[in-house]
Amino acid sequence: MKDNKNRSPSQKKKKNLSSYTIEKKDTLLASLLTNIPHKKRKILKAVLKDRQVSVDGETVTQFDHALLPGQQVEVLWDRIIQEKHPRELNIIYIDQDLIIINKPAGLLTIATDKEKRRTAYSMLSNYVKTEDPENKIFIIHRIDRETSGLLMFARSEHIKREIQETWNTTISQRTYVGVVEGAVTQPEGTITSWLTESKAFIVYSSQNPQLGKKAVTHYKMVEGNSNFSLLQINLETGRKHQIRVHMQDIKHPIVGDKKYGSSCNPLGRMGLHAQVLAFTHPRTGEAHRFDTGIPKQFLNKFHPKK
Repeated sequence: MKDNKNRSPSQKKKKNLSSYTIEKKDTLLASLLTNIPHKKRKILKAVLKDRQVSVDGETVTQFDHALLPGQQVEVLWDRIIQEKHPRELNIIYIDQDLIIINKPAGLLTIATDKEKRRTAYSMLSNYVKTEDPENKIFIIHRIDRETSGLLMFARSEHIKREIQETWNTTISQRTYVGVVEGAVTQPEGTITSWLTESKAFIVYSSQNPQLGKKAVTHYKMVEGNSNFSLLQINLETGRKHQIRVHMQDIKHPIVGDKKYGSSCNPLGRMGLHAQVLAFTHPRTGEAHRFDTGIPKQFLNKFHPKK
């Protein structure tokens, strides 16, 4: 299967298109000059550079790409405008099935009653529709508005369902990094509780299995001082506000998280970032692992610039 970003222009249902079949061995630029004589060499080199030429559905940019008889060459004359890329979303991986972004803090994953337009979903949906108006994206999981980091979307409802239904086996690692209040004395630990959400959208933690869904969070100290601790946090379960509530449970709330007990905001944002996402690709079976690193803003609390 070929990546969606490399689909041929004919598959994208664009009208301003030139197409021809190779009859003898040739190189790509020479073939374009021969088969599209009304276009100047400068223009043909430009469409190659701008990823507007495909061979058998694969985008090709090399002018000396070898061609064989029977291959189909297509040129999309409507320039693909790269500036439409939603840079704020920081797309770090894209194929025909999945898109993974490094979401900035302050951006919603999906619309709410108060915010319907500026969300990661709406921005990404608009982006994929610049390739093809029929393209769609589907939310697989979410991260909180004030949390930054890795967020995965599906490009079909089938892939979305497959990942959600096999979440525990498909997703092999979800690691967050968090700056919490105070000095965490225990270098590592596991927090287990049962979470339930109130009508006011506040999540409460209980040790009673009858009161909510089981949530398990593992943490490990990365850095620390007398005021703050930097923790690596791994999720065994993925409940709403799980990390935030569990950090409150151990009396070390995430900085900037007033909703769950924080009394300070030294970062000017909530100190939680989805750093690592590892999974098995639902179509190819290949293992993928993405790591954004620890935000410099977090590290600066422990290694101040001189």
